[in-house]
Parts: sequence; C-alpha cells; structure tokens
Amino acid sequence: MVTSLPADSVPRLVVAAPSSGSGKTTVATGLMAALAARGLAVSPHKVGPDYIDPGYHALATGRVGRNLDAYLCGAELVAPLFLHGARGCDVAVVEGVMGLYDGAAGEGELASTAHVAKLLRAPVVLVVDASSQSRSVAALVHGFASWDPKVRVGGVILNKVGSDRHEALLREALDAAGVPVLGVLRRAAPVETPSRHLGLVPVAERGPEAVDAVAAMAALVSDGCDLEALVALARAAGPLPGGSAPWTPAPVPTHRPTRSVEKSPPRVAVAGGPAFTFSYAEHTELLAAAGAEVVTFDPLRDEELPEGTAGLVVGGGFPEVYASELSANEPLREAVAELALSGAPVAAECAGLLYLCRELDGLPMCGVLDACARMAERLTLGYRDAVAVSDSALAVAGTRMRGHEFHRTVVEPTAGAAPAWGMRAPERRVEGFVERGVHASYLHTHWASEPGVARRFVERCRTS
Repeated sequence: MVTSLPADSVPRLVVAAPSSGSGKTTVATGLMAALAARGLAVSPHKVGPDYIDPGYHALATGRVGRNLDAYLCGAELVAPLFLHGARGCDVAVVEGVMGLYDGAAGEGELASTAHVAKLLRAPVVLVVDASSQSRSVAALVHGFASWDPKVRVGGVILNKVGSDRHEALLREALDAAGVPVLGVLRRAAPVETPSRHLGLVPVAERGPEAVDAVAAMAALVSDGCDLEALVALARAAGPLPGGSAPWTPAPVPTHRPTRSVEKSPPRVAVAGGPAFTFSYAEHTELLAAAGAEVVTFDPLRDEELPEGTAGLVVGGGFPEVYASELSANEPLREAVAELALSGAPVAAECAGLLYLCRELDGLPMCGVLDACARMAERLTLGYRDAVAVSDSALAVAGTRMRGHEFHRTVVEPTAGAAPAWGMRAPERRVEGFVERGVHASYLHTHWASEPGVARRFVERCRTS
C-alpha cells in the first residue's frame, strides 16, 4: 500500500494510444481491475467528455469514474479534479482519449491526452495495436515518445500480438528503440464489448455481462502485463504542479435560519437507470453542497417522481433505445409534465431534451416542450463554446460555458420557446429551449467549471 505518500504525489499513470481502436479501454479497465484485485485502492479517470468508459472503470474499481477535460473545465481544474477523485487512493489510472496528441479541433493540444498528462506530470503507457506490424513498431513508438519532450512515454503495451514469433520481433525492435515493453496481450475475443451508434453499450444496460467483460479484461492484463513495473512507473510520477489542491464542491452556506423557521432541503430528483446513464459525479456533489437532497429515480420503472420533488435533472443517455418503455410509462410522463408546468426548475441535457419533447420517433414523451425529436443519419459531435442567451434556472443571460455535443437525433420545434445557448464556436447559432423553469439543450456541460449553476438551480428549487 502507498497511502503514506503526500496527497499531491498519488501514484498515477496515463494509458494512451496512437489512435482510437488500439485497445486502451481494454487495457485501462483491465489494469484498474487487476490492481484493485491486489488490494489497492484505485482511482479511475477518463480524459475527455466520455460518459461510458467511466462506467466500466467504476465497475473495475468500486469507485466513481471521473472525467478530466481541459476544454470543458479549463486546464486549471484538471489537477484539482484529479486530486478530488484520487483522495485516499493508492494509485490512479487515467484512460486517454483518441490518439495521444489528438485534442479539441483547431485548438492545438488543448484537451488531448498529452495535455492532461502534462498537467498531471504523469507518465504515459502507450497501447499499440501491433496486429499488422513488426519492426515498424519501433519507428511508431519513437515518433510518439519524441514528439513532445514534456510528455514522458514510460513504456509500451503491445496489443493483439499474434504469436510468440511476432512478440519476439516486436520486442527486438523496441529494445533497439530504448522503450520498455510493459505488457504483451494476445488477441482475445472475450474482452470485446458491444457497441452501437454512440459507442460502447453502457454498463447499466449489460448487467452481469459487463461484470464478466471487466473480469476478462483484468485476467488479460494480469496475465500479459508486468503489474509491478506499471505500479513502479506510477510511483515515479512525483508531486503534481505546485499549488495543486483537491477540488471541493461549493460549500454549504454557514448561515442557518433559526430552528423555528428552518425548512427541509429542497429535493432534487435526478434521472438514472439504463436510459439515462450520462452524468458527471460532480453535478450531484455540487447540488448536495448547495443544500439539496438529491434522489435518483428510474424513468423506465418508477411511475412517480420522488415524493416532494422540487426540481428535476434529466441528463444524457439513450432514450431512443428505450423509447417504447419510456413512452409506456404514462404516469411518470404526466408527473414530469405537471412538475414542469408548475414552474419548478427542470434541467435537461441531450437525452433529457428528447424525453421532454412531445414525441420521439413518433412515440409520445412528456410533452413539456412543443417539439418533436427523431433519429437522424448524421452524427453531431464536438466541443462547443457557448453563452447563455436567456435567463433560466441554470444561468443568467451572458453566462459563458463550454460544452460538448454528441447525438444522432434532431429536434424540430413547432413553437417558439426562448433559446438556451448561443454557440460561439465552431459555428454561430442558437440552440435549446428555455420555458418557465425548464432549461433543455443538447449541450453537455460540466458544472465544476461554473459552480454557480448548481447553486442557482437549488435556490430556484427553494423559491419556486
């Protein structure tokens, strides 16, 4: 155990790859699970806005999977958010995004895995798909290791190796390149995870299959990787940049009314279950710190909102996959519509937006918004620089936030509500809906970048 180290020196490493599809999710998740099985408290992290991989990380470690996104939250919050998640842990494993040096389009290294690795001063383990190469692997690894001298590539894990002879050729080439091989993984079908239009199928939808998949990843990494060398590399990370301290949610105000007039905390219902799996852990932490009682419910199964609901948060997920079940739960749809009609604060992102529409692919939804949603062929994907256009339960007009869009649906409004956001980049347009207490939009945001969003929402819950 290594918990005796200073908090800002938590052992850590970043699992990266030359490109997407190289196997970094398998390696990162398997490494987390393998280290946890050895009795280490493992802190799981994911570079970028992805919601699905952290679900597998949480299953592997028993801890909340957390995102580190230098675009959504700003570079200055990466180390504090990391320390917040890693508090009390023996080692942290950070899964990268896309290729090592791929970041926000047109923004240089911003939000890339390399950028986050530098912000954390963390060594990088490069996962290379070696299925179609031998000696050329040395040139590829040398290029990635030398491209940015501030990025320390501490070793390589070779994935999809075909045979003992293939492994020998790869090791010989990398010996000459001076980069240590920390693992060799053979092709293994049991670790394949099913995908669909927005990526991997989330853990919440797979049940025992997800548990088996993570166990297979752990076995693959345990058998093929030098775990002691990987932990030693993580311990060599050293302290984080000076002045780094763990992020904390906004504190609850110290002033309290006298007991004779004290009121119960406003209850905020947060949608969960298989249809709504996209959320950042910091959102509920911020709501609780602002004084709310946060209660999770499942729109697929629960026919009522939690008793006493004063506000509603419906995040992202896959309502299009569960449209029939969501539509069939008419009592809950009516309860959501009644709450929204009352003027209570409702915050909906992406899937939540679809759920609030009048219909989705022809099936009745909540009818809070006079708009229809449908699946589309075109994928909308990318970071966005946005500013609040209208005063809402989340933000005052003029509040600037960065977000991320990731959907294959379109919403066609039939009546004019005020827009939620004005997009500043990469293109200028307005998006979303603000009506009564409802703020609904495709834009995923990370509230840690603007804690006032949660405080404003909870205050509206108290007064609406």
